[in-house]
Amino acid sequence: MCELLAISSRRPTQLDFSLTALAAHSAGASTTRDGWGVALYDGHDAVVYREPTAASDSPLVRFLQSQGLDTTLAISHIRHATRGEVALSNTQPFARELGGRMHVFAHNGNLEGIERGTNLAFDRYRPVGTTDSEHAFCALLERIHALWSEADSPPSLAARLSVISNFAADLRKLGPANFLYADSEVLFAHGHRRIQASGLIAPPGLCLWSCRCTAPDESVQAHGVTVGPGFQEMVMVASVPLTDEAWRPLDEGEVVAVAGGKLLDVAAA
Repeated sequence: MCELLAISSRRPTQLDFSLTALAAHSAGASTTRDGWGVALYDGHDAVVYREPTAASDSPLVRFLQSQGLDTTLAISHIRHATRGEVALSNTQPFARELGGRMHVFAHNGNLEGIERGTNLAFDRYRPVGTTDSEHAFCALLERIHALWSEADSPPSLAARLSVISNFAADLRKLGPANFLYADSEVLFAHGHRRIQASGLIAPPGLCLWSCRCTAPDESVQAHGVTVGPGFQEMVMVASVPLTDEAWRPLDEGEVVAVAGGKLLDVAAA
């Protein structure tokens, strides 16, 4: 299956560790060699890098490890193609503008029949590619359109979390529906099910790790990633733990809201 990773931090940081870790998952005999992408936020905008090739072979990944944009919010994805050809249009994460902000989405799973989902609409937003994941993003944009287009200010966190958790519940009816979604301010992560080491499709679909340092000369360090020094907080969400630290598996159907390196709220299934 695909690999997801998101990082939210209080202060800007580079993604050299996350890209290296995800690229390692696409090396050798790995099945996740059909594309990679990363979205790096800068305020309400985001720069998105995508290639329909293996991340482990990419000169662009190596360039971003040293020259990439410092950011406080990022979403990355390594693809194993199950729906749609290996092509740029089918490579995640996907990004669209809504309410004067870039919204970014990445999904891991298999959503059978999403094009015909009775609770999903595709009126304003339509996929460029042919993946179930981009169909899911378009359906999510339809759900949140009114929240963002009809308000003079960003909708409340409670309103956003309610819509997203209800949407996640509808996706779970179609199959494994792990996803990461960001609206430039808040990262939302939904954990469901994925293929485990045993070969069974079961929870957890995502895991979460948080850390912080309060001393001015202290850095956050974990197996190759260094953030700081000084007064840094960080939350990482990934398909599988990327370090030996204590990652918390998300409950099946759980949706978490994260911003500025802090866990803001949780919605249970």
